[in-house]
Amino acid sequence: MAKTFVTVTAVHDAEGKTKPLALVWTNGKQYEIDRVTDVRQAPSLRGGGLGMRYTVKVRGKEVYLFEDEGRWFVEG
Repeated sequence: MAKTFVTVTAVHDAEGKTKPLALVWTNGKQYEIDRVTDVRQAPSLRGGGLGMRYTVKVRGKEVYLFEDEGRWFVEG
């Protein structure tokens, strides 16, 4: 499966941590991120590459959101 690059709205705190708040899908529709449940450096098993993997809840569905060198993508 390929990477689907998305636009992400995020906040950065004073300690350098990033918290994604919303993502904009390729069709322009914005989805609020309900909750971040995990953050770790991990490979994208489906899309390839290595980056920070954010396990997030969007509308009750668990999604892996990756940040790799300033670009954001989801597997799919």
